[in-house]
Amino acid sequence: MFRNKITGGIMLTILILLLAACGGKGEATEPAQSSASEESASATNEGAVEPAKRTVTHLRGTSEIPAKIERIVVLSAAYVDHLLAIGEKPVGVNVEVRYGGDYLPYLADQLQGVSLVGSADSPNLEAILELEPDVILIESRTAESSYSELNKIAPTIVLGTEWLDYLDYAKEWTNDLLTIAGMYDKTEEAERVISELQARVADVRAKVGELSDKKLAYLRIRKDMIQIYAQQGHPTNVFLYQELGFEPADLTPKEQREDLSMETLPQLGAERLVLEVDPNGSEFRDNMKESALWNGLPAVQNGNVYETDSFWLFKGWGVIGRGEILDEVLGMIQ
Repeated sequence: MFRNKITGGIMLTILILLLAACGGKGEATEPAQSSASEESASATNEGAVEPAKRTVTHLRGTSEIPAKIERIVVLSAAYVDHLLAIGEKPVGVNVEVRYGGDYLPYLADQLQGVSLVGSADSPNLEAILELEPDVILIESRTAESSYSELNKIAPTIVLGTEWLDYLDYAKEWTNDLLTIAGMYDKTEEAERVISELQARVADVRAKVGELSDKKLAYLRIRKDMIQIYAQQGHPTNVFLYQELGFEPADLTPKEQREDLSMETLPQLGAERLVLEVDPNGSEFRDNMKESALWNGLPAVQNGNVYETDSFWLFKGWGVIGRGEILDEVLGMIQ
């Protein structure tokens, strides 16, 4: 009996040790939180759900991106506007060379702390790589030279078309906004801001319609020349002439901007002038304003000259920018 008691005690001890070992092993291997790679492995081995993805169709085909984008690099001022309009902030953006290689000024306040990653034409691949983006967003002209390299860093979405392909489609820019919003499950938010902008456009259009002097010339003052913008060819042109209802001045081309000489200025027939002055165009503008040809224009004599900076070229592509143009137009006609 004594031997049986010893044997029983030994067996009980072994059983307790085995249970303790199993319990310890279970505690050591149970993770507090699964990583994306672990979830993916579980999907293969244990039937767990893989991290959510979505497929985006764009100008270079289709790309699979995370359903929840955390870090996006954007190489287009228009798409930066779109992101900010739906409440999303990129981790990296392209610089604008004409503004000293910094943020686009009208969006600068909302981009503080965002990394600068070179221009759209010459992106800094090393800087982009360091940001570890999960998506890169570019326009077609950037894709021509950099798509392959960018797509090796992260799935690269290519939207838009070349500027001169933008003809008379007044709402074409909204397609890109809605595509970007869909990447964030924010289509309803995009539709809301578009609707709010359209209501403002209708209000300003009504005010423009009441003007007796709405024949407008939209001029760009460059370092050593004057250019006149067309009725089409750029969303800002379409915005002014089609959506807001200004009438094009006599020399306004149909599709592409053209150079003007000082001698042709009297042929404009413009009742209102918008001067978009490049950063390096101030001296040319000042000399122009000393000219008798300039001072003889009806718009000048009637005080209907509105001078802006060169932001309108960028503002016409997005909700935020267009809203600011509307503010300026109201100030111009009231």
